[in-house]
Formats: sequence, C-alpha cells, structure tokens
Amino acid sequence: MKNTFRKYHRLIATLFCLPLFFTAVTGISIAIADTWLHQEDLAGFFITIHTLQIFKLDAIVPVLNGLGLIGLVVTGVSMTGLFTKRRQPKRMEERP
Repeated sequence: MKNTFRKYHRLIATLFCLPLFFTAVTGISIAIADTWLHQEDLAGFFITIHTLQIFKLDAIVPVLNGLGLIGLVVTGVSMTGLFTKRRQPKRMEERP
C-alpha cells in the first residue's frame, strides 16, 4: 500500500511542483513589494500574475493548487504510518 501512495505522491509532486513554486514566489513578491518597498502598483501587478488574471485563469488556478496540496498531504501522511495499527508483539509466558 505504501508503494502505491509513493507512486501517486511522486506523480502529484511532479505535476504540481512548478505551479506551487510559482504561487509561493509571487505571493512572497506581493508581500515584499507592498510592505517593504511600499510599491502598491508593483504589488497590484504581482497580484494579477499571482492569480493568473492576465490569462483569465483566476477561477481555476486556486482550485488546482488546493487539490494538488490536498493530494500531497493525503499521500504524504499516509506514507508516514501514523494511522496504521501497530501489531502487538506476543508476550512470552512466564516460566516458573
């Protein structure tokens, strides 16, 4: 079962690494431009890039990023073994 989750985790990570990286970099850029540099126009430009409003994809990109992250979390947590039942070792009976 772990190998199946590893396969899916690897596939999801490969598909979503660039979109998630792009989202993180543009989100950080918005914060830097707005709060540190006080460039509201530049921050607005980064927001249009961040949400992909430029290409009219602002309705679908957050959904895809969210589904990708949920898939990575589910497959990643399942591989940790946190939710598997552990077998209790049989106790040896005491001998007199």
